[in-house]
This record gives sequence, structure tokens and C-alpha cells, in this order.
Amino acid sequence: MRNVAARRHRLRISAVLLPVLLASVIVPLGSAQGSEDPEQEVVTTEGPVGSKLPDLTALRKPGALDRLRARAIGDEASAGLLPRETVGPAREALPRAGADSMTALEDAASAGRRSGMSAAVSLPEPAHTMTPQQCTSGLAGKDFYIRSRFAVCSGKKFKQVWLRSGRPVGASSFTVLAIGTIPKHSRTMTVMYRFQGFTATGVNSASAMGISTKAKIAKSWPTRVRYKHGGVGTAMPVNRKWAQLLNGGNFKHTVYAAAGQGHTGTDDSIYAVYQPSLKMSAPPGWVLDTPGDRNLFMLPPRWDKAAYLPNRAKGAANFSVSTALVYSTKDGAPEKDVAKHIKLAYTHPGRTQPPFHGKRLAGNKADEPLTRLYKDATRRKENRNTSIYNCKKYFGEGYTEGGRKECDEFPFATTYQGAAEWRYNQQADRYNFSVKALPKKANGAAGNLLRDYYDKNRLIDGPDDGFLMKITS
Repeated sequence: MRNVAARRHRLRISAVLLPVLLASVIVPLGSAQGSEDPEQEVVTTEGPVGSKLPDLTALRKPGALDRLRARAIGDEASAGLLPRETVGPAREALPRAGADSMTALEDAASAGRRSGMSAAVSLPEPAHTMTPQQCTSGLAGKDFYIRSRFAVCSGKKFKQVWLRSGRPVGASSFTVLAIGTIPKHSRTMTVMYRFQGFTATGVNSASAMGISTKAKIAKSWPTRVRYKHGGVGTAMPVNRKWAQLLNGGNFKHTVYAAAGQGHTGTDDSIYAVYQPSLKMSAPPGWVLDTPGDRNLFMLPPRWDKAAYLPNRAKGAANFSVSTALVYSTKDGAPEKDVAKHIKLAYTHPGRTQPPFHGKRLAGNKADEPLTRLYKDATRRKENRNTSIYNCKKYFGEGYTEGGRKECDEFPFATTYQGAAEWRYNQQADRYNFSVKALPKKANGAAGNLLRDYYDKNRLIDGPDDGFLMKITS
């Protein structure tokens, strides 16, 4: 009887303790799996080209690693940006950089062919090439470098912090450049990718880290356009290890759009957004904190076949960004008098004619470009007639001094912001322009440079293109 009672007592104890024992095994196991930190982890962040390698001593200070992780999450979530100077439909459809790009300016008085002794005043051909060195120095901490409407670049520095048991033990970084170029009269955009600046310190497995590069046309206007992708030596995506890129991290991707696919009635124009992205994968034994794709930035190519631009039979491509027509006030610059007029209109508009205290002229910043007026000859004529009327009003009927001077207007009569804009745009002020009687020779030189700029930079008519003015001295 005592044995039976003892067995019954042990069973009662087991019935009570079993759930407790199961709970003690199962619950902590589940919670441990959900919160366990990896033994070896890689935290990745981004920065501008030329930024510094992460400092391990600083990262070991209280709170520094938490700030690094927060930044890494923000970098992964951030979308690529377009240049602030982007024009066309992408300008309003997608985010642009918060600051102006670095740009290359051609000094108006620097080229001998543009001196007053030249038989004809003209602009040099815009740059159609860019070296990695030019890209790196041109970026200078900015998101984009615009050498011309046919040569632009962007880049990023990717930084890695290597952790063991949550403690920073190593750091590494590399830079990727994407250089977009378009040959003269070509419909092919080439993007050269260059990986450089590989650096590693402390404990790390950087050489075994995977780096995958790909690109796509993220947006297209019209949407029906078929693009032909190609490259030199490889195709997208390009999957490489750090060590492989270290010994030759250069490759190209090309995009071609055939004529006849663009918007009808608008110069057969095609607008696109080119989106490169990069994805890293951790070496064996390590865990990457944010393994998703990193959108680098966006480039806005455009194709057209405008009948009033060079190579009208086949058309050509450029980058849909506003660059600057540069005039110089230097002695010897044939357009210097016009340059001084425009400078006065921008810096002291209240001193110009016609008088208007609220005068604010376009073309001085990326958010307010000038737009070319070509197709509406009547409106161009109204711009010109309005300017001449005001020259006579404020400088007298004989302002030409027997043909020695002409009426110079700004904004130009060949832009939608010209003197008659108020007749077509209810939001435009009637006197938001400037006129001045200037020497005929200077006015003619400035006009030649403007026509050259339109042709050589493929400025098309309408609000989906634009340009800026820069005055040098």
C-alpha cells in the first residue's frame, strides 16, 4: 500500500512540475532566438566621395554605435536623387538634390576664337567626355558634377564597420563613380562605373564581401519606349567580390533609344530616369545589417529629333539638365556690355528700365531656368517689339545713335520669359524685364553666343527644357 501511495504522490508532483519545466525550456529559447545578436556583423553607411573612413575609437564611445545603426537604416531607406538642375517631366515627378550640383563654366573671354579680333564670335563644343579624375575632383563633396549636358557624374563612398560581439573591431570603405557621357550627335548614353579607393583597417573580411551593381530605366516618358541596353565586356547586373573589383573595377553600361518613339508634336522627345543601384553581401561568418539594394542616384537622359537642331535626320541625346550660358564682363570680351546689363538686372533690378520694384528675372538659379522660345514666331516678335517700345520710351527715339546702338533685352526675346510674357501668362508681371541701349557689336556678339548655345547644347522649345545665365568678371 505504501508503494502505491508513493507512486501516486510522484505522479501528482510530475503533473505540477511538467508545465513549469517545459516553460523554463521553451520560453527562454524562443526569446533568445528573437533577440540574439550576431557574433560578427557588418554595419554599412554611405557618404560623399572623399569622406573619411569611420574612426573605431570614436565608435567605441557610449551612444556612437547606436547613432551609426540609425544612420545605416536611414541610408538604406533613402531613395536616389536627381540633380537639382533637372528639367523635363522628371523634375516634378521625382525627388531632386537639395543643393546645386558642381558645374564647369566656360569663361566667355578665355578662348581666343571669342576675342574681339575674331572674324566670328562662337562657343566651343561642349564636353562629351569625362575622366574619373575629373569626376572625383568635380564632385568636391556634392551629389553631382555637371561638366556639360553631355557629360555628368555622381558617386558615393560606402563605409563598413566590422563588429564582433557588438564591439567595433575593423573598418573599410570603397568609392563607386558613375560617369555618364554622350558622344556628339549620338543617341547612345554610356555610363562608366568605376570602383576605387578600397581601404580596410583592423579586423575585417572586406576582400570577400560581395558587391552587385545593376541599373535600369526607372521612369520613361512616354512609357511605351523600348530601350536597347548594352555594354563593354559585361552585362548588368555585375556581381563581383571586393578583391575582384580591387584589381579592375571598371565596366560600362549603354542605353539607346531609337527615334520615332517620342511624343508626337514635341520634337520626338523622349525623357527617362536612369537608376543605378548597388547591393552588398556579407562574407562567410558575417551578417550584413542592411542587405537590401542601395539606390545610388538618378541621371535624366533625353532623346530628341528636333528639326531646328543639328543632326536633324537622326536626332541625338543629352542629359536633361540646365547648364549655364556664360557671358563675361572682362575687357576684351566681345559681349561684355550685354554681360554688364544682365549682371545689373540680376543684382540691382531696381536700377533697370522699365522701373518696377518687384522685378525678379529668371535664369539665375536652378529652380527658375529660362526656357527657349522657337516655334512661336509671333510671340518672339512681340517680345522684340515690346523691348523696342520701351527702349524708345526710356532712352529716346534716337537711342540707336544712327545705327551704332541696338535695344538689348533681358530675358532674351527667344525665351518664354521675354518682355511680352505678361500677354500669355496671367501670373507674369508686365514690367518684369530689362532693356538698355547698347553698342550694336556687343549685342551681335552676345546673340551669336546665344544661338551657338542653343544649337550645341540641344535646347528644345518649351517648358520641358531650360538653361541658366552666369556672368563672370
